[in-house]
Amino acid sequence: MTTVTTTPTSTDTGQINSPLTGLDVCEAAGLRVRPGGTRPRVGQPVWAFTDVEDLPVSLKPSERKMDFSTIRDPRWRVVAEEFVFARLAPQHEAVRELPQAFRYPIAIKTCHGRFKALAEWFNWLTERGVTSLGDVTQMHCQAYYLHRSDIRDRKGKILRPASPETRLAAVQAMQEPALYSALFSADRFADGFVPWPGRSPFEIAGCTSGGPNVTDPMRQEALQPWLAAALYIVETLGPHVLELVKAVRNEETSVRRTDATTWQTRLSTVLHAHIASGIPLTALDPAEVSRRLAEGWTEDDPLLHVSLQALSHEAGETSFPYRWIPTLRPLLERAVTAVGVGPRWGRSAAAVTRADGGDEVPWTQGLTSLADVKFLVQRVRTACILVTALLTGMRASELMEIPTDACLPPTDLGSGRMRYRLKTKLIKGQELGGVWDEWVTVVNAHRAVELAVALKDPQDASSLTFGRFKLTGRCARLRAWVNGPEGQRLGLAPIPDDPINLRITRRTLAMELAHRPGGLLAAKIHLKHVSVVTTEGYAARPGGAQAEFLADVSAEEQLRNQDLTLAAFRDSQKGIMPTGSGARDLIEFFASVDEELQRMEASAPGIKPGDQEVINLLSKRAKTLHLGIANYCWFIDPSKALCLILAGTPGADKPLAGMCDSVRCPQATHHLSHRPVWASSAENKKVFIGNIRRGQQTEKARLQADLDRDLRVLAEIDAASGTVA
Repeated sequence: MTTVTTTPTSTDTGQINSPLTGLDVCEAAGLRVRPGGTRPRVGQPVWAFTDVEDLPVSLKPSERKMDFSTIRDPRWRVVAEEFVFARLAPQHEAVRELPQAFRYPIAIKTCHGRFKALAEWFNWLTERGVTSLGDVTQMHCQAYYLHRSDIRDRKGKILRPASPETRLAAVQAMQEPALYSALFSADRFADGFVPWPGRSPFEIAGCTSGGPNVTDPMRQEALQPWLAAALYIVETLGPHVLELVKAVRNEETSVRRTDATTWQTRLSTVLHAHIASGIPLTALDPAEVSRRLAEGWTEDDPLLHVSLQALSHEAGETSFPYRWIPTLRPLLERAVTAVGVGPRWGRSAAAVTRADGGDEVPWTQGLTSLADVKFLVQRVRTACILVTALLTGMRASELMEIPTDACLPPTDLGSGRMRYRLKTKLIKGQELGGVWDEWVTVVNAHRAVELAVALKDPQDASSLTFGRFKLTGRCARLRAWVNGPEGQRLGLAPIPDDPINLRITRRTLAMELAHRPGGLLAAKIHLKHVSVVTTEGYAARPGGAQAEFLADVSAEEQLRNQDLTLAAFRDSQKGIMPTGSGARDLIEFFASVDEELQRMEASAPGIKPGDQEVINLLSKRAKTLHLGIANYCWFIDPSKALCLILAGTPGADKPLAGMCDSVRCPQATHHLSHRPVWASSAENKKVFIGNIRRGQQTEKARLQADLDRDLRVLAEIDAASGTVA
């Protein structure tokens, strides 16, 4: 075994060399590099990992390089190199014997974040006149932590408090390198010095490892128009856009160079054909019109707005040199006078129904240039990303890894039920390169990925459907289009200026599934269906990414149940009682909780139990709560669940919401929040009964019985809440 010393050496130029200098970082870290690719080595000012194989698609180009020259002190550049090397290659002989070193390697993305935070820490010390790490004290660390606890402008003015993640990165930059002090050759901390000894970075920064998700979901006022617009673009406009793109591609590939002696004849034939058919000449892109005016064309020139390039393509020529204009000008002006100019593509666009259900309108008003077509394609592909994200809950890394063959053949489950699956890679928590995974999803997401693949640029040789993208910028452009004249012409609802990213879309779907299991996510997407296929995906691949998403949903459901149970308890304290067959049992339980709270107050006079103490007492009952469309189901005893008795499965661990008869079930309760659902049901039945003909007395009697039941439930809710219908 070769022993690596920690004695620094210097070159003639004064550069400090580490004993690790020259080591192949990728070889030491076990990273595969494509043949002939760049292999970063210790001692190089920049470590480039751009040629490492199997890097995640979501890894930004800036995160694939580490520029150590950004650290001002030359000795601390060496320290930073040695620290980064140790985190990437913990099993190297120079690292593995260190008593406090971490024993697991970190990903390149994580390592890049550690390096950036370390560079900021070292440069801050330099600005404060600290010249040796041995002089660093806890006071320096505390001062830097306070400095990083706020976001400041260039002049140092505090703008807002920093996020817990920012504070955590600062603490890790100070604490972790001190654990590797014995490895450092150019400079090192004082013997035994570790900032905040005995305390973890999470504790110091005031955040928890693996704590609850704090990402805010989208408001309903933003979610509804976003998903409605994305679905409309994908399902209504998408097929027409794909047809147009195919026509454009065929037109581009059909252009062929011909003998120059025939150009006049060919162009004359095309112009006469336009005159005979009445088809307008292709209009020039407005940007090109401006360029012509700058070149000396006049505003009154009849050919100013004519695309001569498009005309040459129709004639089989690759270009239209301006020297041809004098010869053809008389015929060109005659054609413009006869048929005018119009959009190059989409002049006779098919009619589609407006998104708001209004009259049919052409799906496009025409496109003039290839740039317009490319913008249209990008708009549709953005909608495909949104539909996939909002209906699957995939992370950014999983969406970016979706291959072009992601749409697996649908599975027929019988009775007209089909299951759709998407293939992608699971990156988070996996070794470099990830593992292949499958998501069971709804047909809308499956179609969105199919459309995105079909619209992919043929010149893009990548095997990925979307590749790396920035959703924020894409959505800003799509929002501007939806809120602009074209989106309003198609009847799309305006989209508020709420923030949106892939963390928000995942969180939003989890919240929707947890809080609205019987509602609609958008006009065409039933949440119950999404919930079913998500659960099926979990069952099919228990260790897959869909299982992790379902765990997020379950966590939200537990929080939801606690909040709803607490709200029901607070209502009971105000005299607003539940009704239904299970109401007596729930009221008795709430009374026992109230008695326990009174005992707690008596044992500690002057201290009133807060919501958390109440939730602790309610938590066991909250775990049994399941939401119905118009009731709460307290699934305490499966043998008493009416839905399971009717289905003949009394031992099941979950209620069957589709068979719920909350009026008769002894574990179901109705609350004031359910009144609008029952009232709407009653009003609908009144309308149906009023439209029934005389010969349908049996149907009328059945509906009347259902209406009487609805009215009885409404009366019970009103009586229990002390309100008048």
